[in-house]
Amino acid sequence: MIRVMLAEDQGMVRGALATLLGLEDDLEVVAEAAGGAEAVLVAERERPDVALLDIEMPGKDGLAAAAEIRAAVPSCRVMILTTFGRPGYLRRAMEAGASAFLVKDSPASDLAAAIRRVVAGERVIDPNLAAAALSAGPNPLSPRERDVLTAGADGSTIADIASGLHLSEGTVRNYLSSAITKVGARNRIEAVHTARAQGWL
Repeated sequence: MIRVMLAEDQGMVRGALATLLGLEDDLEVVAEAAGGAEAVLVAERERPDVALLDIEMPGKDGLAAAAEIRAAVPSCRVMILTTFGRPGYLRRAMEAGASAFLVKDSPASDLAAAIRRVVAGERVIDPNLAAAALSAGPNPLSPRERDVLTAGADGSTIADIASGLHLSEGTVRNYLSSAITKVGARNRIEAVHTARAQGWL
C-alpha cells in the first residue's frame, strides 16, 4: 500500500482528491494538511511514501515545503500538483527535490499512475510544461533580487523594503533596478507581474 499525504488549502479540492485516490486499491491517504508549514509537520509525523503538494498555500508555499520535507523525510517522494503551470515554478520545484510536477486539469487516473511511477523511482512532469520551461530559460533573478521584488510587490516604499530586509535604501534601489532590467520591465509593478507570470517569484 502506498501511503499518501495531501497538502491543499482548499478543503473541497483536498476532499475530492482524497476521495479519488481512496478509490485506488493500492493507495491510501494517511494525512492531510491545509498549508505548507502544517504539511512539513504532518510529513515528519506520518512519514508518508508520497507528499502531494499544492504550490499556492497560505504562509509557507508548496515549493518551500517541498524542500523541507525532502530534507526532513528523505524517503518521502514529493509531487507538486498545481493550477499554475508556470515554467519558473517547474524549475523551482525540481530544485526543491520534487519528483513530479502536474497540473490539476489532468485526469484523476493520470494522478494515480503518476504516484505509482514516482514511488518506482521515476520523474513525472507535465509534457507541455516541460517544453515551456525549456523555451523560457532559467530564472534571471538572483535570490536577493527575488526577495526585494517580492517585498515591494505590495507597493511598499524603498524605506519599508530596506527596513524589512535589513538593507540600505541604496542597495534596495540597485536590486530593484537590476530586477526590472533583467525581466525587461518598465517599472517595479510590471516587473512583479512579469516575474509572477513566469513563476520566478
